[in-house]
Amino acid sequence: MATAQNPLSASLLRVFSVLCEEQSVTRAAEKLSMSQPATSLVLKQLREIFDDPLLVRAHNGMVLTDRASQLKSSIRNTLSELDDLLVRPEAFDPSETQRTFTIALPDHILPLTFNRFIQEFRRRAPEARLVMRALSPDYDFEGALAAGAADIVISNWPTPPPTLRRSVLFEDQFVCLVDRNHEFTRRKATVEEYLQAHHIAPADYAIAHRGVVETHLSSLRLQRNRDVVISYFLMAPYLLVGTDLVFTVTRHFANHFASILPLAIVESPLEYPKIQFYQLWHERAHNSLMHRWFRETIGVMRASRPDLF
Repeated sequence: MATAQNPLSASLLRVFSVLCEEQSVTRAAEKLSMSQPATSLVLKQLREIFDDPLLVRAHNGMVLTDRASQLKSSIRNTLSELDDLLVRPEAFDPSETQRTFTIALPDHILPLTFNRFIQEFRRRAPEARLVMRALSPDYDFEGALAAGAADIVISNWPTPPPTLRRSVLFEDQFVCLVDRNHEFTRRKATVEEYLQAHHIAPADYAIAHRGVVETHLSSLRLQRNRDVVISYFLMAPYLLVGTDLVFTVTRHFANHFASILPLAIVESPLEYPKIQFYQLWHERAHNSLMHRWFRETIGVMRASRPDLF
């Protein structure tokens, strides 16, 4: 019995993968550098091929059908395998690659920290694309690394997943960032006063991974008053101005905002352990020459000027 010709192509699968990730034709079109009508046309083709609507309208946007959810992981794996076919491990040349590399990271890592990496990335791989996406509680970063939807995760969790490979980029220490007229700028606070102060604190940005501050306090069986909890880390310094709030944060972050806002840095009365920022990757990519090159390029941040961190 003759087998019908497979109508799928790598380009169709890539559009499908991005549509699944974005769950929006408009956002998918922007990410793919395609027009919205062209992206809609591809979605129509995919619906005909799979005989399923794939994306359907819901109350607050679009959602995947059961069929699309089942296909999502398989298509990601297929695309990853196709990408690997195009790279001869013994002859990878970053100056010629057109691959898209994806880093997932929280927004508390300052853009300035990445400047040297971006310079090196653009110099070494001018034809490559870079996607930097935010970590969030609903983002399965371990699944994304395993499926190839993300190449690297950068973070500072006290206990990163043991199943992932890790390389430390730099260390930092915790200080308190406050309004320049805050009471703590006039006298050193006690540990008890620090805990009883009014704190602004970030919400957890990954499922099952708490931040260093809350993890350390829990280990000491201590609690602080989290009076303001935010999901947007970079918003916190602006909320300190003219208030009695305290923001416990890394020194490199505090130095930057104390230089552009009427804020002051004071030492924390409670000693926190040094914090490590590191990159994580999946075992599946560990021996890839292409991936190794990407990790080494990110690693140039280790040699950046210490005052940036």
